[in-house]
Amino acid sequence: MSIGTGVVLFVIGAILVFALNFDLGGVVNIDLIGYILMGAGVVVFLIGLIAMFRRRAAVTTSTTGVDPASGARVTRNVTETDGPAV
Repeated sequence: MSIGTGVVLFVIGAILVFALNFDLGGVVNIDLIGYILMGAGVVVFLIGLIAMFRRRAAVTTSTTGVDPASGARVTRNVTETDGPAV
């Protein structure tokens, strides 16, 4: 979701900078707002990429067997993760 948000911010900023050409009487600089939105879009996009690559995959394996000594049913759950712990 943050990757899409970054792209949207960048596009809106680019539209403000390059496509619109009007002046609000010195009250607000539309180009500056556009550049700020473009910068924020790039930052949000990069954060989204970093978060996507840092996600870990977890695999849970469940094994069921019978204990030969007592005859009781035994279930063993093992969870393995890929990547560094966060």
